[in-house]
Amino acid sequence: MALVFLIARIVLGYYWLQVAYSHIFKSAGLIGYAQSKGVKSAKVAVIGSGILALLGGLSILLGVRPHYGILLLVIFLLGVSWKMHAHWKIEDPMQKISERINFTKNIALAAAILALVAVAQPWVYGLNW
Repeated sequence: MALVFLIARIVLGYYWLQVAYSHIFKSAGLIGYAQSKGVKSAKVAVIGSGILALLGGLSILLGVRPHYGILLLVIFLLGVSWKMHAHWKIEDPMQKISERINFTKNIALAAAILALVAVAQPWVYGLNW
């Protein structure tokens, strides 16, 4: 089971590092999308959310202070979900479906990440700082 948990952490951490990379280094499209959703200071929001994803992803991947990493990722997901994927505000049926899918995916990801709180610390194969 320890090896399965390590593999899951690698996959999950890698996912969040990809999210961070796109928010920090490939942010132009995300900034435009955030602006279209009415986000004030969209550049700061996109880069800031990228930093949350980076720190949270590294925490999960490396097993360093995972409760803090979990908190950062849940903050990211809840903030992004409510502001960027507010499907209840959308009139266009196709866009509404797309936003609902993204919203529910993010809420499910937040729930799955929160389940990691139940894993005893220090995490096996973690740096445990």
